[in-house]
Amino acid sequence: MLVSVQALRALAAWVVVGHHFIQVFFNFEVDTPLAYLFADKGAIGVDVFFVISGLVIFLATADKALTPGRFMLMRVARIAPAYWFYTLLMALLVMTVPSMFPETYVVPSHVLQSLLFIPAEHPGGFGRYPLVDVGWTLNFEMLFYGLFALTLWFRRAYRLWIVATLLYLVCGGVSPAFDLFGGFYRNDIVLEFLMGIVIGMLYHRGLCRAPAWLPLLGIVAALAAIYHGADVPRALEWGVPSAILVICFVTLEPFFRHSRVLKMLGDCSYSVYLLHTMVLCAGRWFAERTGVDPYVMLPVCILVTAFASFGSYHWLEKAAYSRLKQWLGIDQPPILSRQKY
Repeated sequence: MLVSVQALRALAAWVVVGHHFIQVFFNFEVDTPLAYLFADKGAIGVDVFFVISGLVIFLATADKALTPGRFMLMRVARIAPAYWFYTLLMALLVMTVPSMFPETYVVPSHVLQSLLFIPAEHPGGFGRYPLVDVGWTLNFEMLFYGLFALTLWFRRAYRLWIVATLLYLVCGGVSPAFDLFGGFYRNDIVLEFLMGIVIGMLYHRGLCRAPAWLPLLGIVAALAAIYHGADVPRALEWGVPSAILVICFVTLEPFFRHSRVLKMLGDCSYSVYLLHTMVLCAGRWFAERTGVDPYVMLPVCILVTAFASFGSYHWLEKAAYSRLKQWLGIDQPPILSRQKY
């Protein structure tokens, strides 16, 4: 994994934490410039994740002879255990301390659909969200993995076009037959996976090279575009700047590659993403009962999330992935593919 990508993944995760802090504690009703910035722009961390996902999946399969089945097993082994753990933990917390999650209810069918990555209406009535609400993005991730898996039967030169076609058929709503789960997947955010694949192809061909000033300029331009925004679809307003950020960070990889700290932060980012809303809700619950100021609770929530995610990565994610690979028989090194562009 590129350390530059890990650094950007960590940054995106913590930006999402800031966004949800404003939501959980203030319901987005804020009056300071920085708080408003997180409230209005913080969700872009998800777009960065999606671009990175396309990049990582392409690079992870570019030189490997993977069957669709092996690929999906590896993805499920990597993504599902931590998500299942926090879904069940959330269900337990909601049942034991319901006042901590006043708008969340445990319904067995909804919990099962959440575990299976099936978009379903939240019992709280605020949309198609799983029990761990940030898991809505994982529903898109698993769809992308499934469609990308089908492209592994073809030469990698055609994979971008094949997965683009499949995403269009499933998410473009060209036919009522593909209008799945109440139109949940009809979302232009899926185009960001394709942006990541394109960046992966460029990197794989050695084309992500430039003097440092050029990607730095690109980062400034992307941040300016995010800040000013535009009345256009999300894939253009946030997806394109996210893609620019990703390719700029990839180009700056020589300046990141030796940083163990940034790599560690990136490693922990998935757990940060999964558990932070529970920590924030617990922080709000405590603050409401003790009168502690929300901005005093913020550093506490950050520290708890950071330490919990570190432990989660090492003792849950890594351990579960290693054991599942052995159990499923996918722990052998893949054979290098002889496919060419």
